[in-house]
Amino acid sequence: MIRHIVFFSAAEPEDVERIREGLMMLAEIPHSSHFEVGRNLQSDAIEGARVDLVVYGEFEDEAALAAYKAHPIYADCIARVRPLRELRIAADFESG
Repeated sequence: MIRHIVFFSAAEPEDVERIREGLMMLAEIPHSSHFEVGRNLQSDAIEGARVDLVVYGEFEDEAALAAYKAHPIYADCIARVRPLRELRIAADFESG
């Protein structure tokens, strides 16, 4: 299983909800076995950076993750979210 975690911060705090709505588009992509978007509770801050939202997905394998990233909804989400975000940090790791 591949776990996909992405951290986002909004360029403007008032855009956090718009970014969350844009990221929720990704839930429509059928290649993940589990998908969530949540607001960061800010309980353990990253020094020098603010993280507003976290995307978490689980994928059967690297092929499923690649298919997710190749889906047209993924490109639509990027077009909607990129202009509103300041920070994006992604990590993928194999689990199990």
